[in-house]
Amino acid sequence: MIKVAIADDHVFIREGLRRILKPETDIEIVAEAENSAGVIEIVMKESIDILILDVSLPGKSGIELLKDIHSIKPGQKVIILSMHPESLYGLRALKAGAWGYLTKETSAEELIKAIRKIISGRKYLSESLAEHLALNFDKETEVPLHSRLTDREYEVFIELASGKHLREIADKLSISISTVNTYRQRILEKMNMVNNFELTHYALKEKLIQS
Repeated sequence: MIKVAIADDHVFIREGLRRILKPETDIEIVAEAENSAGVIEIVMKESIDILILDVSLPGKSGIELLKDIHSIKPGQKVIILSMHPESLYGLRALKAGAWGYLTKETSAEELIKAIRKIISGRKYLSESLAEHLALNFDKETEVPLHSRLTDREYEVFIELASGKHLREIADKLSISISTVNTYRQRILEKMNMVNNFELTHYALKEKLIQS
């Protein structure tokens, strides 16, 4: 039996995952979490084969949580599930130790396929993520400006570039406005930019966000 845990702060997403996986006789959901603290508790106390982890959880992002998870349980298999396209977080998730990255538009069939492939010991790349990695292979040597950012800084950068206000970002990431502002200053400094307009222009040029 493949023991699966799911972590997402949206009840309807967790319910949807339960409906998708329930018909599979060899897959069982044994635990659920709605925030980063719940994820850590599951990893410490439960014996699970795969964790399906939302990329944006209250407390910590899924990318940041991957590091904590692997420090507690090295080798823990994790699938990152996100509302964002693969081009935005896919590579960062894989570099952080995820075994797969899927968007929330992924079909039920592909999710189940990913679980079975990962449980066999192989990482799962969707066709679109594999294509994105192939197209950007040569660009990796150029070291883009946003690669200087930590995972949390990158998350804030995307929100800023998308036009979100500090309060919106603070609420979404469960941090204070002053902390968001501190991240903003670091991001501008690391990327040699002076304002949010430049961040947005850069993100559009690099196809990190859509216009």
